[in-house]
Amino acid sequence: MTTKVLITDYVWPSTDPEREVLESAGIELVIAPNTSESTLAELAADVDAIMFCFAQVTGKVLEAAENCKISARYGIGVDNVDIAKATELGIVVTNVPDYCMDEVTDHALGMILALNRRFVPHNRAVVSGGWSSVALNQPMHRTRGATLGIVGFGRIGRSLAAKAIGFGMNILAYDPLIAPGSTIEGADAVTLEELLSRSDFVSLHVPLTPATHNMIAKAELAAMKPGSIIVNCARGGLIDEHALADSLASGHTAGAGLDVVEPTPPDPASPLLRQENVIVTPHTAFFSQASTLELERRTAQEVVRVLNGERPENLINPDVLGRSRSGI
Repeated sequence: MTTKVLITDYVWPSTDPEREVLESAGIELVIAPNTSESTLAELAADVDAIMFCFAQVTGKVLEAAENCKISARYGIGVDNVDIAKATELGIVVTNVPDYCMDEVTDHALGMILALNRRFVPHNRAVVSGGWSSVALNQPMHRTRGATLGIVGFGRIGRSLAAKAIGFGMNILAYDPLIAPGSTIEGADAVTLEELLSRSDFVSLHVPLTPATHNMIAKAELAAMKPGSIIVNCARGGLIDEHALADSLASGHTAGAGLDVVEPTPPDPASPLLRQENVIVTPHTAFFSQASTLELERRTAQEVVRVLNGERPENLINPDVLGRSRSGI
């Protein structure tokens, strides 16, 4: 009987790198023509593994996948798979948590620098013939000595801190797993309230959970320093975007960089898209040729490990151990 893996979706040019890994292990690829729940459920019925990027791997899809032993995320966040249902069914869930740290931190830092130096509105003014009309009356911080607040101090947050320290920034970090008052990798750990009130720049690097949904809303934006900048290269839904648009319009928030928004794609009529000092990119912070190649290969390698009865490198649902369909 042929071993099969369903690839629900991908956003890179081809599946050749993962195909090489999987086919060398005797695994056949099935690529979904679309990401509707009904299509994925139908195709999942006779596969041994699922690899998914942005598609929703719902409980219905997992229940249809009666032979599935692993659901492997192309990426870091796993909010688009029903982890509880997977665990109940004995399906291992994996991710690749560290493949794009340089890309994401470059993106976040690039947004901070571009917003602070007001590249977008100044370029727009010059292109429209307004070289001499740019008014230098907007907030612009000297990065050396400025304070960067990093919300979520895991792998990516710490990588960003290391780069920002090279620019001479002071680093504050908020993470519920780190006690305020401690110093870790050049950052002073503080409460979220203190971070917001003291930071010139704020960068979000937390997963989207019920506890973090709209964690930056009207009150939090108001608590930030006037003229500060906020960047989100993590997950859409962390910021109340209506409140952010209002804060930008009032001038309290000086700029916002968003690689993720909610919903996706954004409504063209969104007031956020009409603000002057806003940069929105289409969830591309993860991307470089090197990071994508690594992601494709490592996701496929996790599938091979689990189908061979081995424990994966990055296990999301450890409660599945001892009762998984793969025998691990």
